[in-house]
Amino acid sequence: MKVLVVGGGGREHALCWALSGSSMLTRLWCAPGNAGIAEVADCVAIGAEDIPGLVAFATEKAVDLVVVGPEAPLTLGLADACVAAGLRCFGPSAAAARLEGSKTFTKQVADAAGVPTAAWARFTDPVAARAHIRTQGAPIVVKADGLAAGKGVVVAATLEQAEAAIADIMEDRVHGAAGAAVVIEECLVGQEVSFFALCDGDAALALGAAQDHKRVGDGDTGPNTGGMGAYSPPPVFTPALHDQVMTEVIRPTLAEMARRGTPFRGVLFAGLMITATGPKLIEFNVRFGDPECQALMLRLRSDLLAALLAACDGELADFDLRWDPRPSLVVVMAANGYPGAYAKGTEIRGLDRAAAVPGVQVFHAGTVRRADGGVLANGGRVLGIAATAATVQAARDAAYAAVDAIDWPEGFCRRDIAHLAL
Repeated sequence: MKVLVVGGGGREHALCWALSGSSMLTRLWCAPGNAGIAEVADCVAIGAEDIPGLVAFATEKAVDLVVVGPEAPLTLGLADACVAAGLRCFGPSAAAARLEGSKTFTKQVADAAGVPTAAWARFTDPVAARAHIRTQGAPIVVKADGLAAGKGVVVAATLEQAEAAIADIMEDRVHGAAGAAVVIEECLVGQEVSFFALCDGDAALALGAAQDHKRVGDGDTGPNTGGMGAYSPPPVFTPALHDQVMTEVIRPTLAEMARRGTPFRGVLFAGLMITATGPKLIEFNVRFGDPECQALMLRLRSDLLAALLAACDGELADFDLRWDPRPSLVVVMAANGYPGAYAKGTEIRGLDRAAAVPGVQVFHAGTVRRADGGVLANGGRVLGIAATAATVQAARDAAYAAVDAIDWPEGFCRRDIAHLAL
């Protein structure tokens, strides 16, 4: 089969890496890709949001499956455009992708499906939003309603922080049009877990759980980022919780989406808070997480391509997956200054030394390759140093040994990934 992966980050490198091992694969492209992806796929200079360009390329090359990595092309209707062109696409329709594109829509679906979630209210007027915050008190959560690249959520410990978030999101529009409305939620307490399920519109197949590290600094300090590391499986997520989430969150959501005439096909990513009274939904995403995908792909022992096809073709009810029981872990290396302003174009050395550490896989996120072969940083989150080992501690030791083998003074990472598990 000929496959086109859309995207150019660490998640897409992990997907290409996993797909490249499929016995069913004959050709693999990635648009636009990155320096690491180029080692396992042919990179194509088409942007991930260039819907006509992607469809034209896939049609010309007679691609058998388009696999969409990021959320933006899904909310823009890439899956719909593929279907209209007679192409098979792994990813939800634009209507179903509203589960990520609109926090309000997610809350409405969750309430209709009986999914446990935080109490919430929606506002388009900053004055009314501030009044609500003063009534509710802090801590409280303020979310931009639309897509904000994983950075549109503020967990405010004080009323002043919450009101500042309203100013940033709704008045200063730091996230652009995503901040035209906000969703304000009660602050849930517990451990966060990312749970993933393959969906075919009717049936769901669990992909397992991971724990992400959103804040930029050690000890979960500083601003939220796109994710500074992850590990799988998290010890807090017991088999009983796994079954409970499938029963109370994933399957009711699938049923509600089908009832609305917008069946969900693709990866349903439930961001959960494991509270004292059980798991509660924080948000839905409609694609693999980043960097959780890297940790999951390291543990997957089944053919990823066969699984994605089963989701596209409505065959998940009769499908199963094999997993490596050992834990995996990924440490994100980011450019100095991230998630604020950062420089591009700095050189990264020592990647071969890092990849030689036993159990380690180096995933590229924001990289480009110079004509002479050198690798340059080209984004905020630049590398994902991943490892699998017999224990979480051993995986962490291997990952940080690989980090220390890399010569990149202009980069940094958190040094406490998986601290909750250890």
